Amino acid sequence: MFHKILVGVDGSDHALRAVRLAGELARTCHADIVIVHAYPPIPPDLGEPNLQATISERLHEANQVLERALQEVGFTPRTVETEALEGAAPDVILRVAEVRQVDLIVVGSRGLGALASLLLGSQSQEVIQRATCPVLVVR
Repeated sequence: MFHKILVGVDGSDHALRAVRLAGELARTCHADIVIVHAYPPIPPDLGEPNLQATISERLHEANQVLERALQEVGFTPRTVETEALEGAAPDVILRVAEVRQVDLIVVGSRGLGALASLLLGSQSQEVIQRATCPVLVVR
């Protein structure tokens, strides 16, 4: 049914549940998984040495989120790849989904955004509206 599943992660509980479910789906469908993490854009006028320090910090944090997600996926019979990209989460998820030609996008219903407790998944809502493939939202 699904051959390539993309799951967006930000380290939130909802995202980790989405990763676990994506792992179960991948095992059931014998699908590949692409785990994607978007980190906030770095201001271009930051200047040195702050620019390099900020880039290193963001990449370190992204790698921690991706490592945790890999642990949550568990064993899958197919490939599991990770990507950390700069940009708004919906834009990054949709760009990777298009480039990688995924069959399914899996996202958490809420993330770590500033308004996460007030808005039910504005990021996931944008992914749903703009995606060209099915989107599974995990609560």
